[in-house]
Amino acid sequence: MKQPVDEDWPSYNGDYTGRRYSSLTQVTPENAHHLSPQWVFHSRNAGILQVTPVVVAGVMFVTGSNDAYALDATTGKTLWHHERPISQGLIDDASGHINRGVAVLGTRIYMETDNAHLLCLDARSGNLIWDVPYAFDNRNYGATSAPLVVKDKILVGTSGGDDGVRGFVAAFDAKTGREAWRFWTIPEPGQPGSETWPTTGKYKDSWKNGGATTWLPGTYDTELNLIYWPTSNPSPDFDGSVRLGDNLYTSSVLALDPDTGKLKWHFQFSPHDLNDYDATETPVLVDATYQGVPRKLLIQANRNGFIYILDRTTGKYLASKQFAQKQNWAKGIDANGRPIRTDLVPTAEGTRMCPSYGGGTNWYSPTYSETTHLFYFLALDDCSIFKVKTEDFEQGHEYYSTGASHPPNENAKKFLMAFDPFKDKFAWINPQAGGAHSSGGVMSTASGLVAFGDDAEEFEVVDGRTGHPLYHFNVGQTMHASPMSYAVNGRQYFAIAAGNDLFTFALP
Repeated sequence: MKQPVDEDWPSYNGDYTGRRYSSLTQVTPENAHHLSPQWVFHSRNAGILQVTPVVVAGVMFVTGSNDAYALDATTGKTLWHHERPISQGLIDDASGHINRGVAVLGTRIYMETDNAHLLCLDARSGNLIWDVPYAFDNRNYGATSAPLVVKDKILVGTSGGDDGVRGFVAAFDAKTGREAWRFWTIPEPGQPGSETWPTTGKYKDSWKNGGATTWLPGTYDTELNLIYWPTSNPSPDFDGSVRLGDNLYTSSVLALDPDTGKLKWHFQFSPHDLNDYDATETPVLVDATYQGVPRKLLIQANRNGFIYILDRTTGKYLASKQFAQKQNWAKGIDANGRPIRTDLVPTAEGTRMCPSYGGGTNWYSPTYSETTHLFYFLALDDCSIFKVKTEDFEQGHEYYSTGASHPPNENAKKFLMAFDPFKDKFAWINPQAGGAHSSGGVMSTASGLVAFGDDAEEFEVVDGRTGHPLYHFNVGQTMHASPMSYAVNGRQYFAIAAGNDLFTFALP
């Protein structure tokens, strides 16, 4: 596995592993309390910032809605700004004009737009080189992710898993924008996995609107030459009667050959998902001795309330651990990694089920520290009332069939969790003070720090070994983004977006 990122943070997760682990050590548990804000960048774009900045050679690339910015990473000064109008007529997540960042290859940067176009820009000027639309035939498609560069290809996905689209991962030639391959995450009739969808009767075409979108970037093992791409929930979200079966490849992680798009293996976390427990949380790649055997591991804290450990060479299920304190949809996980469901399902009257519609965790990034050998993530402890009513799919409308609401007198709570995958236990758990509305993610450093956006509108740094708080700064806005770290001229910075602003921090 390659060395972790240091001065540069060249991709959404920092590197291909998804660990969000930086080798920078200037900021330590001993001096972190001296951190202070350095500069703030304000975006006037339509959507709140959910971007993780990318930094290469002292230049920071930030996206807001369909716009891209190049900033001086030491001062925040705008070097260039590429403008593109937001798209009209979008629905659901796409209508929020969310953009989580860029991918960089040489002197080009790549970004997705709210209506699922892939743009190639000149990294030196911001000028448009090419623009390729990549989602067709269903106006409910959108895109909210950052692309992923693998070799000479740019990999992208879509949003709309709650809106009746058919998900896919697509790869484009980095120079020309020509499509190289496309893997459809819902198999059509006759393909492997199609038997997990209705094949006869009124709903035999439900696969066409089956969800399994790919709205966060995957991770990549350079030695195995496999990408690991997580997929969203099936559609409609809460009505399983129109899509009887396991509904592959929804709520899964897919191991694909990045050269051809061929499926090597899959693992489905929540077969026949009825609660919007999509699996788009980052699949983190760790090389370690596990249960006495050297293994290439994949670790994911899943929205369904369980942490999973897989052998990423074969997809074999190795272990799981419940982290959701409120959990009533499953009695546990069997020896093959399949959940043992309770008899609770969404009903017309409404059924209280846990975790909530927001999941035990969600898209906000986890981290694995090579210093502490702990896996950190933010968890949401909450429940929802899930209701179901069969509805027909219609373009231009969401396709939840029907909805979820918050139970009265139910108190939601967030926690920062430090999980030891080798001892199968939590090293520590920190309750968060706030309204459980944040989507701030986590990162770690080689000096043993964990930095994150907490639930009280604060950028916070804690000791990764103990969870002891070391620094916090109130940004005055809810965070919906994950932090990163970089260095310029030997000085280490942290950066995180909150509301419409991007904040940076460093030692004096």
